Amino acid sequence: MILKTVKLTAIALAPLLSNAQNTSQPNIILFLVDDMGWQDSSLPFWTEKTHFNNTYETPNMERLADQGMKFTQAYVSAVSSPTRVSLLTGMNAAHHRVTNWTLHRNSSNDANSDVLNFPKWNVNGLSPYPGVENTVYATPLPEILRQAGYYTIHCGKAHFGALGTPGAEPLNLGYNINISGHAAGAQGSYLGEDSYGNNKIGPWGVPNMQEYYGHDMFLTEALTIKALKELDKTKVSNKPFFLYMAHYAVHIPFSADKRFFDKYRNKGLDETEAMYASLLEGMDKSLGDIMDYLESNNLSDNTIILFLSDNGGLSAHLRGGITNTHNRPLASGKGSAYEGGIRVPMIVKWADKVPKSSICNEYLIAEDYFPTILEIAGVKSPNIIQKVDGLSFTHLFEGEGNNNKRSLFWHYPNKWGAPGPGIGSTSTIRKGDWKLIYYHEDNKFELFNISKDIGEYNDLAHKEKKQVEKLAKELEDYLVSVNAQMPSYKKTGKQVEFPYTYLTQDK
Repeated sequence: MILKTVKLTAIALAPLLSNAQNTSQPNIILFLVDDMGWQDSSLPFWTEKTHFNNTYETPNMERLADQGMKFTQAYVSAVSSPTRVSLLTGMNAAHHRVTNWTLHRNSSNDANSDVLNFPKWNVNGLSPYPGVENTVYATPLPEILRQAGYYTIHCGKAHFGALGTPGAEPLNLGYNINISGHAAGAQGSYLGEDSYGNNKIGPWGVPNMQEYYGHDMFLTEALTIKALKELDKTKVSNKPFFLYMAHYAVHIPFSADKRFFDKYRNKGLDETEAMYASLLEGMDKSLGDIMDYLESNNLSDNTIILFLSDNGGLSAHLRGGITNTHNRPLASGKGSAYEGGIRVPMIVKWADKVPKSSICNEYLIAEDYFPTILEIAGVKSPNIIQKVDGLSFTHLFEGEGNNNKRSLFWHYPNKWGAPGPGIGSTSTIRKGDWKLIYYHEDNKFELFNISKDIGEYNDLAHKEKKQVEKLAKELEDYLVSVNAQMPSYKKTGKQVEFPYTYLTQDK
């Protein structure tokens, strides 16, 4: 199903949505992990288990996959805010222009480049209201679900809009309840003893957690407890719920979740990696607690759980061990156009709708969740501002479709902070087995056959020139169609050429 964009007046919308309200609508949980890599689980998403899968312990991810479908080629953006805005709008990052992570109003977080000036992207993020500068004005997913009869709960990290803008507050985006979401994209601290960072200078303190200040209560556990208390309230509302469970884990700064830390030290991990592993298992316990709650309250059969991460696993810095290796066999990690930066773990569980212990090798991307969730909720023709780029993937639950024949696009006309392979200002297309990356700084092309070379070791750009030209043309056509922004050269002030234009121009 492709979601249709229909312009309706507010008067016309009311009866449409009131008809959609019924208790047969499934509950929906979007369980989003922060900075979790494709290999950060005891559940393998590749054809074989690796030493990472044998190191980490995530039994509840395994349990979820046993009850549902594992997706091996789920894609998102390489950094946080672009993915999160795509989830809530159904728009590709090139289209919504929130192409980097947001924080301070009217302030870019781009690192400095000696070669490029970066465009004036939507540094203030998502706005549900018109007229807010440097934002994408769009109708958010939770607002549509709320009007369709859902009790909408936000729990954890938001990171949708900059400080002082409407999008920084999840309640403005259609959530009935906001548990601890705000503008910042990381936690000041995971520790209740440390007041979750609220005793430090800066915007990083996790809000509205005062009841746990000074207590030995890890943030992941505290958020889960508060989310389940909100689910209790839905029992008497006669409404289905939408829970956006967005953990701050496993983002830096790392802390040891004492429930699991010693186990990983005893496995031989250094202190940093043991902290990281404990964060993963704490997140997994949260997933298990939510699944237990659903089962004990007879909600499992009518609740769909969608599990994913917002970008690839951190690997370029601030980890133990060797940088840029933590997602192998995938290359690089967070911030990179390589697979390690954009391919993430994903699982869907929905009783009687998704086959148990099934695997889907078709690919999909962050903006696809918007039309998928609306289709699941039975919302057929919402009144929305934006043009949706995503496509519903519910047909994949039944083993149908040829998603791998469509094209996926990434656009990052920015610069992330840490250096590493594939990290830079780039535009990328994946079509079938082929993936083309165009680097804005030096107009370099890289071409990989992902099905044969998942680690992106073998650049075929010089051998497969016709394939490069074909993909560059399609990539450029898409970028032009959504009016995508490009950087400019500092030396000349001219805009960086689109990929096909660069290939075919007289040099």
